[in-house]
Amino acid sequence: MPTYVMLANWTDQGLKAIGDGSRRVDGARKILEDMGGHFQELYMTMGQFDLVGIYDAPDDAVAARFILMLGQLGNIRTTSMKAFPEAAFRQIVNSLH
Repeated sequence: MPTYVMLANWTDQGLKAIGDGSRRVDGARKILEDMGGHFQELYMTMGQFDLVGIYDAPDDAVAARFILMLGQLGNIRTTSMKAFPEAAFRQIVNSLH
C-alpha cells in the first residue's frame, strides 16, 4: 500500500478549538480507516509545520480524498507528499543504468 507524508498547520479555527485536538485526530484516523488506509505515525512538531502525519492509503485517489475531507473540516491546511520506501528508491535508481 502506498505511503504518504502529510505536513499540516492549524487554521485559526483549529487553534480556537485545540482542546478538541485529540478527538479530531481520532476522527481523522477513523475517516482514513473507513477508506481502507491507516496512520503509521502522527507527530506534533515545532517549526514551519504543526503536525506531520505518515499514513498508508490504497491509492492516490483515496489519499487525495482523505486530505480534501480533512481540509473541508477547516481545522488544518495540509501539504501532502507520496513517499517511496527505500526498496522502491533503489529499484528506481538502479533502473537508470
